[in-house]
Amino acid sequence: MSKISDKDLPKKNWAIEFLIAPKFRIYRHLSLILPISLVLYNSGPEVAAPTLTLFLFLLLFYINMVILVPKLLFRNKYVLYLVSIAGIVAVSVKIYFLGRYLFDSIPAEEEINIPLFASLVFVLIAASSSIKFFQKLIADKQLIYELEKSKISAELEQLKNQINPHFLFNMLNNANVLTKKDPDKASQVLMKLSDLLRYQLYDSAREKVLLTADIRFLEDFLNLEKVRRDNFDFLISKEGDLSGIQIPPLLFISFVENAVKHNNDATKSSYVNLFFEVRNNEVSFTCINSKPALKAISSSGGLGLANIKRRLALLFPESHVLEINDKQGTYSVTLTIKL
Repeated sequence: MSKISDKDLPKKNWAIEFLIAPKFRIYRHLSLILPISLVLYNSGPEVAAPTLTLFLFLLLFYINMVILVPKLLFRNKYVLYLVSIAGIVAVSVKIYFLGRYLFDSIPAEEEINIPLFASLVFVLIAASSSIKFFQKLIADKQLIYELEKSKISAELEQLKNQINPHFLFNMLNNANVLTKKDPDKASQVLMKLSDLLRYQLYDSAREKVLLTADIRFLEDFLNLEKVRRDNFDFLISKEGDLSGIQIPPLLFISFVENAVKHNNDATKSSYVNLFFEVRNNEVSFTCINSKPALKAISSSGGLGLANIKRRLALLFPESHVLEINDKQGTYSVTLTIKL
């Protein structure tokens, strides 16, 4: 999927803001009228009726920018647009001569300075058309950007919602098994599960959560697994300054859940080791788990791992590195995110 990012939009500097922001509309008009007025009123005999000429030029400018460009040029009616421009120029010339005759008693057959008039008309048409094209370009890119953001947000929410029922199903199934074997352990599992669900229902609804909170969530999850399995152990290592670091919620649970799901071994103890490190504006996460002797782990990781890969592609399209190593006795995942 092609995405529009902030860097794809034109930079919001003062010049662009001046050209497109509604609050600068009056200043844009003044910056047009004043230079044209200075040119016309200081042209000497080249322009005999500067006020009338200014009126006609501004009329041509605004008709082109407000009516002709949006209604014809933007709708690919090129021939009609050119005919309309020619017609308006012809009418303007007629109005010019008529005004000179009525107010200045100048004969209607007086010749007009064609080169100067044509140059000014061309500049006005080009300027008004360019402004509308630039404003439309900015508006279109902003619309595409907003639509893309909305689409990505909806997709992320859908992926996150896929994680929650998947995780809940596994834990409830574990509790169901324990109710027959060890009711006390089943009670502990349900209590810890309530803590996990509280985190998923409230904290995971936010756009960002503290890294330390997400690590506590993983610790609760692994403690729950340890209650369920006697031959299971885990380690969580933290290096660097983790305080204040924020990440998207439930970013690591799929890796950990996948590790727990595929390392159950009835013949020997199994483990899951998590390593977190914050350094040089990067968060590094490594999950290493043992593998059972008889059954090899699937490299695909199921629904959870597929979801997290998709989330990473959406959240950190160019600022994350995911490495998966499947060795003979261990399976490891290393994720590095640039903050």
